[in-house]
Amino acid sequence: MSKSNAILIAAGAVFLAALLLLPSFTARAFAAVFTLLAAVFLLFKNLTIRSDNEDLSANGSGGEATQEESPTEIFALGKLFDATMSGMREGLLVVDSDMRVVASNPAAHRLFNLSGGKLNSQRLTQLTRNPAIYSAFLDALQGTERSGVRVETHGPERLIFDLRVVPLNSSNGRSASRWPGRTEAVPQGALGVFIDVTRIERLERVRQEFLSNISHELRTPLTSILAFVETLETSAIEDQESARRFLAIIRKNAARMNTLISDILELSAIESGNVKVRTEQVALAPLVIEVISALAAQAAARAITVVNEVPADIKVFADSRRLEQMLINLIDNAIKFNREGGKVTVKFEHSTRDQILIVDTGEGIPAQYLDRLFERFYRVDRARSREVGGTGLGLAIVKHLARAHGGEVSVSSELGKGSTFMIELPPHL
Repeated sequence: MSKSNAILIAAGAVFLAALLLLPSFTARAFAAVFTLLAAVFLLFKNLTIRSDNEDLSANGSGGEATQEESPTEIFALGKLFDATMSGMREGLLVVDSDMRVVASNPAAHRLFNLSGGKLNSQRLTQLTRNPAIYSAFLDALQGTERSGVRVETHGPERLIFDLRVVPLNSSNGRSASRWPGRTEAVPQGALGVFIDVTRIERLERVRQEFLSNISHELRTPLTSILAFVETLETSAIEDQESARRFLAIIRKNAARMNTLISDILELSAIESGNVKVRTEQVALAPLVIEVISALAAQAAARAITVVNEVPADIKVFADSRRLEQMLINLIDNAIKFNREGGKVTVKFEHSTRDQILIVDTGEGIPAQYLDRLFERFYRVDRARSREVGGTGLGLAIVKHLARAHGGEVSVSSELGKGSTFMIELPPHL
């Protein structure tokens, strides 16, 4: 393949890529695409004129070039072409009819873990053994467009791409068939567009898990309520002692459903950005004492001592109501999952950020569970969590509220000794 054909295929590749990806472009990116299309058009025109003149000369015709861009203009167009290719997040890979790479961009280089110098001019089979990629490009070289091809990488980070490959036909419209008896033009190359859908698929998986979890969490108390209502309707209504016991169970499960729905609505509002954090100077010790008092009954029921060790003069910069919500969730958890007769201590430390620590003397959390602890509905011990009335959303709410403050929440734990949850907040300057 001549150099001009290779450049032409590459130019057509970006033109097609822009058309394929334009619906997903932002308004700001549209201007860049428009500029690119203008550059590709001029480059295409120049190369086509040169090609026609070469053909006329070869055939002995006296035709003259109608117009031709200067070398400076061609150089400028090439630079624009390279800059646009480099700026695209989607991986672009263009191969010729022999499956050799004639154009690519940095996003494609990262996909194949190769530098640009090593990528171009290589055969596709040298770059990847992935049968889905090879098959898609092979079909495109035979004239069939392929879309929706799922490609997964298995390097240090698992990435998922949606691959679309289109044939690039001869620019001069002449038949280029390599097989006898066929009159249609054989594609001179193929363009592959690799769109990274890793985050989209991850979000979809989270959504599906959320729907599955919420269905299960709502079904469990609802099933219990319906079962005891049916029992009351059939026979137990006459037995006042049994009726009171069943009504207490119904009330407990109804309260659990109410708490769960409230937490879901709260988390949804926080994640969607509808909850506004209004920060101010907050005296921390009085707020901690207020939360401890509110949870005194729960602590007393399990003989757990809750101690405030925050100095009286400490102030933090936070939304008072949202900070109280975070403290309630964390101290309540420390009480629920502590040992009988255990202890919970609230402390304050300062390094580069203000740190509020909730330290418990519970059983501790295995290290393999710590990374997922702040996910929605994630529980280390599901049976224990339901027994003590947890919804599985409290820690997720704390995480999002801490981030809304420009801070973070983290946990450290040692089996047999307990856990420490830490809220980090930006210091008030």
